[in-house]
Amino acid sequence: MTTPAPLPLTLAEVEAVARAAHEGQTDKAGRPYAEHLKAVADGVRARGGDADQIAAAWLHDAVEDDALSEHWLHEAALSARTKAMVLAVTKRKGEPPETYAQRILATPGALLVKEADLAHNGDPARLATLDEPTRTRLTEKYARMRALLGLEPS
Repeated sequence: MTTPAPLPLTLAEVEAVARAAHEGQTDKAGRPYAEHLKAVADGVRARGGDADQIAAAWLHDAVEDDALSEHWLHEAALSARTKAMVLAVTKRKGEPPETYAQRILATPGALLVKEADLAHNGDPARLATLDEPTRTRLTEKYARMRALLGLEPS
């Protein structure tokens, strides 16, 4: 007799896991990192994203930031689609931006997650809190990624 698969995590449970995983982390402006995660999840929802995409939005930086391991993601009670999106938007050390963008474009649903991430990262009000060199560097980085993904300039 096989053991039934665990029920998938609810969005509230995914949010709680993501918040706990990033506890104590701050963004470049010194704000709690969970604010960014919530903004990306809200951005996915506002763009018509489904539950898998919203879950991926909450977890989009978890593996990249070593807040959660790739093993955790593999074992988590999440849809295969959510896991694929999280891995698609996870930058890999030394990876060219073109390769990263190609992986996002090749993964169903991942582009919307990355679009919401870039929209929050590139928010002028958020960038305004940074020093000029950092603001300029990030603005150029986000614009380049938007172009590689075929997204309209922000």
